[in-house]
Parts: sequence; C-alpha cells; structure tokens
Amino acid sequence: MTTTNSFWKWLALTTFTLSLISTNLATAEIAPHQHEPGTSPSTLMLNNGKKWTIDAPLRKGMENIRAAMTTALPAIHTNKLSSAKYNALAQKVSNEIAGIVANCKLDPQADAQLHLILADILSGVETMQGKTKRIKRQTGAITVLGALEKYDAYFDHPGRKPISH
Repeated sequence: MTTTNSFWKWLALTTFTLSLISTNLATAEIAPHQHEPGTSPSTLMLNNGKKWTIDAPLRKGMENIRAAMTTALPAIHTNKLSSAKYNALAQKVSNEIAGIVANCKLDPQADAQLHLILADILSGVETMQGKTKRIKRQTGAITVLGALEKYDAYFDHPGRKPISH
C-alpha cells in the first residue's frame, strides 16, 4: 500500500472513530484525552520486552468484546449470522470501545499502543456494519478477532485466554 493510500485510510479511520465516539458519548462528560508528542507509534511493540499494564475499564471492555465475539463465533464461522445480527454485534463492540476510550487511564505509551488495536477493531466494526463495500461482513469479524489476538499478545490481561477459532 502506498503512503498516500495509508494516509487516506488513517484519515478515514480517524474520522470514523471521532464520529463514533461523539455519537455514542454525546451525553457523557469526557475528561480531556491528550497524547504527549511522539506517543503515536505506527506499529505495535512491547514495553521493554513486557506486556503493557491495563486498567479496570480496559479489562472490562475487552472482556465484554471477547464475550460478544465468542458468542457470535459459531454463526460467523458457518456464515449464518444475519446482517441485523452483524449490526447488533458491531454496535455492541462499538459501545465497548467508546467506554474504553472515555475511561482511559493508561500511561501515554500504553495508550498509544492500545489505540493501534482499537483502530483495527473499529475497522472490523465498520465492515461488520456493511459500510465497506465489496467486503463481506464476516471479514470484519475476522478483523476484530485478529485485533483481540494482538491485544492478548501485547497487553497483560491476567486470566484471559485466547479465543479458539
């Protein structure tokens, strides 16, 4: 993918994320959420060889996303999840992401790493909603599952087991 295409994809995803957050949290009071300069990496990395520490809101939100995806997994695998159920699943995941973002208390480096994973999840959500033309909704679910695997690899979430699929 060229740099120009990457930029436009990033811009579209950022715009989508901001509209999603403003839509889902329009009535919520959100504390300012700023990143320090230079804390927006483009690739995932560990924290000096260790997984990043998480907080309670992230733990809860990611557990809820995992549960929703696990429940839908049989229908996703057999191609029997209806468009309406994909929309409902996407909305559930989207709401959890909005809650994670609204309650973010991670240090800036961990937060920047998390945002890479959240961007992947939101990309999958958009596809599950049918907003990505010529790409199956099932592909969006696979994108979300892949992002959850990345989360497991880079964040220290005690007791969490990978989704088997």
